Amino acid sequence: MLTARKRTKRTVAVIAAALAGALVMAGCGDSGDDAGDGKSLKLWHYEAPNSAMGIAWKQAIEEFKKSHPGVTVKVEEKGFEQIQKTASMVLNSGDAPDLMEYNKGNATTGLLSKQGLLTDLTPEVTKRGWDKPLSPGVRTTSRYDAQGVMGSGNWYGIPNYAEYTMVFYNKTLFEKHHVKVPTTFAEFTAALEAFKDEGVTPLASAGAEYPAHQYVYQLALTKADRSWVDAYEQYKGKPDFHDAAWTYGATTFADWVKKGYIAKSSSGAKAEDAGAAFIAGKYPMFFSGSWWFGRFTSEMKDQWGTFPFPGSNLTLGSGGNLWVVPKGAKNKELAYDFIDITMKKGIQNTLGNHGGVPVAADPSAITDPQSKSLIQDFTAYADADGLAFYPDWPVPGFYDTLVSETQKLITGSADPDAYLDALKKAYDAGAPKG
Repeated sequence: MLTARKRTKRTVAVIAAALAGALVMAGCGDSGDDAGDGKSLKLWHYEAPNSAMGIAWKQAIEEFKKSHPGVTVKVEEKGFEQIQKTASMVLNSGDAPDLMEYNKGNATTGLLSKQGLLTDLTPEVTKRGWDKPLSPGVRTTSRYDAQGVMGSGNWYGIPNYAEYTMVFYNKTLFEKHHVKVPTTFAEFTAALEAFKDEGVTPLASAGAEYPAHQYVYQLALTKADRSWVDAYEQYKGKPDFHDAAWTYGATTFADWVKKGYIAKSSSGAKAEDAGAAFIAGKYPMFFSGSWWFGRFTSEMKDQWGTFPFPGSNLTLGSGGNLWVVPKGAKNKELAYDFIDITMKKGIQNTLGNHGGVPVAADPSAITDPQSKSLIQDFTAYADADGLAFYPDWPVPGFYDTLVSETQKLITGSADPDAYLDALKKAYDAGAPKG
């Protein structure tokens, strides 16, 4: 989700336990390395056990074992940040997994495809029809050209879910402080002010990881259109970091910090801190992604709900993280079979009923009301071409730039102009030349 799909600190700590049951069922426990003989699938992913993906993929492992008797599934504990920082090195060694969940976009999957570290999945996509249920906006992050730019070229990853951002809100706190749930941007800012007047900091955020710069990007999106997104994300034009949209995003975010809508202390907070604080009822609102949905469902005691970010036809979102098959994978056919299982109706329906956004579910099989609403809101964005991807995707290393520079915006050690200058410098250094 870290960007999109950036994963929480808690995920790293619990991933082994998350899949322990599945691994037992899958016959794991063999410490010998029998990879390469078609009897072992080495799988990396970093989903929390109570997330929709963690639940669905546990089921997928069980189904994979039934259809592949004698095959051992080996799931290794990895964290999002760990994979993000070491993927190129690991995949260029003999330790590559057969199948890996990986972040999408030019800076991640695009970079690995350009480096020749991923398997071209185009023949399997054609053979197995994985492309058929994917909407155009979801497909974008699966294909990369020779320069590693998303949107065209060969298929290097397959998403079996989608994701997007929204405002999560605490219904209990809204009722307690008599604040109206906003439907327009004016009502949204009025709600922020109303909570502040009550002595409540309205927005959970985190400057040490993705949430803070996603606020900036979403605010910019309220003044942007599809051509603006395409210029920034896919180099279909030259982005202007001092245009009306970027300027509005940076200045409004800085203003929100000054007004106390976002705590200055959040500069050092991580995504897990923000999510846990929202779960604990310390903040009435948290702008973040659908990857939190399952966790909020299982852990929040207060009543809660969601609404689209007001005043914008665009929001952060895309297909979910990708299943990628490393070039050096030893059991690629098993990896393809596992991907295939995650695209089946049964797994997709499980995703949908546990707070995920499936790409190929049977709509009539999604019975949970909150999940139905989540999927409907995503579909509305997707149908209107409203998925604007994530701000760190365009160039390698941009995530770290966004984090460090947005922290400066929170603390006041950089003003909006200096912030945007820093983004431009990093972007221009990493973007394709010519």
